[in-house]
Amino acid sequence: MAQKVKNYLSLIKFSHTIFALPFAVIGFVLGAIEYLRISELSSMQTFGSNSPIHWQEKDFGLAILFALVLGCMVFARSAAMAFNRYLDREIDVKNPRTAIREIPAGVISPKNALLFTIISCLLFIACAFFINRVCFYLSPVALFIILFYSYTKRFTALCHLVLGLGLSLAPIGAYLAVTGEFAWLPLMFSVVVLCWVSGFDIIYALQDEEFDASQQLYSIPVMLGKKRALNLSIILHIIAACMIVIIGLWADFGLWYWCGGLVFVGMLYHQHSIVSPTDLSRVNIAFMTSNGIASVVFAAFVLMEFFL
Repeated sequence: MAQKVKNYLSLIKFSHTIFALPFAVIGFVLGAIEYLRISELSSMQTFGSNSPIHWQEKDFGLAILFALVLGCMVFARSAAMAFNRYLDREIDVKNPRTAIREIPAGVISPKNALLFTIISCLLFIACAFFINRVCFYLSPVALFIILFYSYTKRFTALCHLVLGLGLSLAPIGAYLAVTGEFAWLPLMFSVVVLCWVSGFDIIYALQDEEFDASQQLYSIPVMLGKKRALNLSIILHIIAACMIVIIGLWADFGLWYWCGGLVFVGMLYHQHSIVSPTDLSRVNIAFMTSNGIASVVFAAFVLMEFFL
């Protein structure tokens, strides 16, 4: 049983949840602050807009709501990754880099991977239902975006941006979970995630440029070549860095935020400093280590900005 769980966690690359989850936490805390501000003015005891659940105690309600948001994050990402592995199984078996994945290696059957995807989708919708009507009504839209990504490399080089769009739903989705309304600040954080993720996914795709071209698959490296693809990744990360600055000025954040922003931008620079068109040996370090540190440390400093 333990081995089966380990296999499925490997299938969905559960450790990669670290990329978007910190931004979901930021969105949730922004929403909680706004909710508590409004509730103090109106003595409201209900979360979100038209929520099916009426929370009697704000602190307990926030804890339960946070658990539901985490559930949405985990189940949505699990569905997206499992579906991607299911859809790409015939491609992965031809690629030496991906042939060891669970489905091509025969560790998990395609049928079970698809079943896992369906169950994850249903659990995601269930969590959204218990959050509020806005999240419930928008849950099929979110699922469409994150599942549709798996098809995109078959017809467009913009697949990296679709992946970025999927993960960028985290901060605004978490904010909606608490308030039931859209707001500019979480949307700005979503733009950061969109550009940041799209940029590092281009770097990651450099490893498969030759293979993707041979299989008539689409990607920025295939369309532009390694050097120009890296340049586009730099542009996207510069936009993300600029948005960090804009957010700080817009919200009049203080020292903690700017320290976190400096670390985030520094890690963006670091991943570009260790990858070049002629040396892809450290792509995985740039992908996992640099971006994991960037998201976690940035979120930690933003939370310190809120609470200290």
